Amino acid sequence: MNETIQTLKIRRSVRSFTDKPVDRALIEQIIDAGLWAASGMGKQAPIVLAITNKELRDRLSHMNADIMRATGRGPARDFDPFYGGPVVLVVLADKSVPTHVYDGALVMGNLMNAAASLGVDSIWIHRAKEEFDSEEGKAILAEAGIEGDYEGIGHCVLGYAATPAGEGAARRDGRVFWVE
Repeated sequence: MNETIQTLKIRRSVRSFTDKPVDRALIEQIIDAGLWAASGMGKQAPIVLAITNKELRDRLSHMNADIMRATGRGPARDFDPFYGGPVVLVVLADKSVPTHVYDGALVMGNLMNAAASLGVDSIWIHRAKEEFDSEEGKAILAEAGIEGDYEGIGHCVLGYAATPAGEGAARRDGRVFWVE
């Protein structure tokens, strides 16, 4: 089977990471692949905020857990929505581009698939929109030197799985309709 298709089939979301750091060269390759995602009208609206700083990573984790709790969708603040992953790649996209959400989702997919191809595990964590719509989130962007009106699309958490990922579920039937 084609190597790319095989990678797409074996990639799994990880919900328990070790604290082993991910080499910066691997992170850079993953980000580069993300930035090659297709985008509406070729606008390339998404950007990536790469976080390896533990204090900022933990700050975002606490913000994310607070949003979960505030909306009744999650446990108390001491829960780590990033599952211990040491790297967080936040995908944000320029709100003025009509396809910004879709473009950002394509970047997220590329990030996760590129990570899998390089032996790095990942998971997509939501609530980036709520985080970066907040004053605290906007301050984080400003501290990072990011100017403009961006919407948080998602967090691609990277690291190495604490336990091997299992087999994927069988694909459901009835999801393809042909018109010939």
